[in-house]
Amino acid sequence: MTYLSKVREQNPLIHNITNIVVTNFTANGLLALGASPFMADSQEEVADVAQMAASVVLNIGTLNEQVIRSMILAGQSANVHGTPVVLDPVGAGATSYRTEIVQKLVGAISLTALRGNVAEVANVAGEQWAIKGVDAGAGDGDAVGLAQKAARKLGCIVIVTGKEDIITDGVTTYIAANGHPILTKVTGTGCLLSAVTGAFLAVGSDSPLEAVAEAISFYGVAAEIAEERTRGQGPGSFQIEFLNQLSLVTPDIYQKRSLIKKV
Repeated sequence: MTYLSKVREQNPLIHNITNIVVTNFTANGLLALGASPFMADSQEEVADVAQMAASVVLNIGTLNEQVIRSMILAGQSANVHGTPVVLDPVGAGATSYRTEIVQKLVGAISLTALRGNVAEVANVAGEQWAIKGVDAGAGDGDAVGLAQKAARKLGCIVIVTGKEDIITDGVTTYIAANGHPILTKVTGTGCLLSAVTGAFLAVGSDSPLEAVAEAISFYGVAAEIAEERTRGQGPGSFQIEFLNQLSLVTPDIYQKRSLIKKV
């Protein structure tokens, strides 16, 4: 059975503390996938929500002091109860404040997975890589080596997304080549990918790295099909069809189209 099938069978509850730009898209994407989103960021309840959730996803896209405290409370509750935690360090390194907060979160919470572009991941791991703005990520360097080093240093699965996506625990590494550049024209697709990663981790405790690799590859397959069906219509049509494909891509379709390899 694929992890995709398990997500749709188990309907895992995914606790999201995410940014105000993408809350609706993230919730709809998780629903389309077959998971159950819970969007809660109040300090008074996040520990309880994290305790009942199957996965916790933390996204620093729009920061304030209350949200930061809530993330720490939720993450620590998840750690106590053995619940996977995914961190999306949006724009880490773009400002000194973001850099400081990411390090605070990493110090306070044990992560299961970190997902970002190469510049964000480098910043979290304390490595050098140029960054400009929250969407920066291109540059020269060994992204695979960086991802592996970050995974070993942070003690978690690291996903570096880009033209090709890198998934590694520091020992075993996968490269996923599915996806389409139009994803970069719709805000929140990276944030939703982090939430989808959380959903696959929720049902993948037997083999977390393989569950994450399938999540990343599946997401790219859904994007490819959505682009094919809306080609020439623009990002608005793509966004709607992408949500459709998160629901419609079957395990058979995924397996036929998946471009993922171990390196």
